Amino acid sequence: MNNQTKFKILKPAKEIFEAFVDPSKIRNFWFSSSSERWVEGKVITLKYDLYNAEGAIKIIEIQENEKIVFSWGDSEDAHIVTITLNELDHSTTIIEVVEEGFNENDSNYVHHIIDNKEGWVFMLSCLKCYLEFGVTQLRGALVK
Repeated sequence: MNNQTKFKILKPAKEIFEAFVDPSKIRNFWFSSSSERWVEGKVITLKYDLYNAEGAIKIIEIQENEKIVFSWGDSEDAHIVTITLNELDHSTTIIEVVEEGFNENDSNYVHHIIDNKEGWVFMLSCLKCYLEFGVTQLRGALVK
């Protein structure tokens, strides 16, 4: 089973795409830092200073302004995340995040699905606020 989340953002796909792949922009809505520009085949180190967390993702596929696919997690527990940008017109884009790789036999399966869904909704909310309204301080507001 996969985890799917969709949002409408009132910006062109190019601006949304750049918000993810440009290290100077991603820190405004998601991670504190990204080691470099997201390019297919690269391993990117992401830091989240607020939670003293660091991890790496491997960029599997990039289709400029359309799709980003990456893997994250341990090799045994790796999840594949696909971010798709469907530009409806020059000022509206539907962004879809699909995360695959959940173990349905795990006793915490439902918890993991819900927890990750909450995370994607929060990240997309922060992205929308950043791109549409210039708000850059929401990413640190989530308390678990």
